[in-house]
Amino acid sequence: MRMFAVAHQRAGNDVEIASLDDPKNPNIDVPGCEVHAFGPTRDRTNYHYKPELLKWLRANYRRFDGVIVNGIWQYPGLAAREAFAGRRPYVVFAHGMLDPYFQRRYPMKHLKKLAYWILAEGRNLHCAEAVCFTSTEEMRLAQTAFPLWKFNGVVVPYGTLGPNGNREQQIASFQAAFPAISSKPYILFLGRLHPKKGCDLLLNAFARRAPEGIHLVMAGPDNEGLKELLEAMAEELRISSRIHWTGTLRGDVKWGAFYGAEAFILPSHQENFGIAVADSLACGTIALISDQVNIARDVASDGAALVEPDTLAGTEALIERFLALSSEDRALMRRRARECYERRYSLQDSAHAVYRALGISKGK
Repeated sequence: MRMFAVAHQRAGNDVEIASLDDPKNPNIDVPGCEVHAFGPTRDRTNYHYKPELLKWLRANYRRFDGVIVNGIWQYPGLAAREAFAGRRPYVVFAHGMLDPYFQRRYPMKHLKKLAYWILAEGRNLHCAEAVCFTSTEEMRLAQTAFPLWKFNGVVVPYGTLGPNGNREQQIASFQAAFPAISSKPYILFLGRLHPKKGCDLLLNAFARRAPEGIHLVMAGPDNEGLKELLEAMAEELRISSRIHWTGTLRGDVKWGAFYGAEAFILPSHQENFGIAVADSLACGTIALISDQVNIARDVASDGAALVEPDTLAGTEALIERFLALSSEDRALMRRRARECYERRYSLQDSAHAVYRALGISKGK
């Protein structure tokens, strides 16, 4: 949200955000934006019903030329339809939530979603000016997930603002925060510690294929309680001394981790886009990713990443192929990574693509 707010501000628009966060939460401030926080909600279903949101939307819709709804399967989507349909154009970013992967991974949850799709969500998307996807592959997969309703799908350029600051100082910031890694070559994983990210594949492949001198940085939040299991796995694989668990990285420390890494790796089972992939490209860091990252084909075609299946053999191949690259090949891939970012994922075209989807010819 912060990145997209900046992108829309740079395009000349005023931006306001309505959310279901707790207004007392100090982390909801977005520079240059008024944030209207109507949370927290009390239901335990993750639906986040909050009628105050709909009341505010109905009272204020005339002030906006267009509306962007982030995410589906929750009350804000229904509130947006009830407030805006026929009054103001709105688009919905699906953010990977229509991927058939979840149907296979969580079949009982899919039955609940199917019922809600028929009752409300299908119509929420049908009434939108467009449903926005971050890649052609994400849009293709989404069209196979649920029946009955049709919607106008569009692909909107996505990405990241990239690093802003001095590269060497950012590397120094990371090394100061984690001095045990400062003198060691490492491969970086940055993302949630979640089953869909292929963390177990990564540890097993790293144990089998990475030589003793290479370390692995596992950066990201542990919202699922997976870290303890992964640490036990690393102990059993006898690689725990080469694994560094950093938790969530932000700001200069995060960019320093990317800049200092030999490569970035993401053997994910499902990734509608992969912001961390774009972050790695922005830093000129070689990306080692699975073919289930929906931008994998584009990034590989630019010569900016190595791509293999989301299996143990595929993850091993990613590490082996990277280690086999000559210094000249690595330097070339780093240049291509940065070029790929500039061409595809720098967010410079994202705001105007959203305006076209809304039927707005330009920003204010």
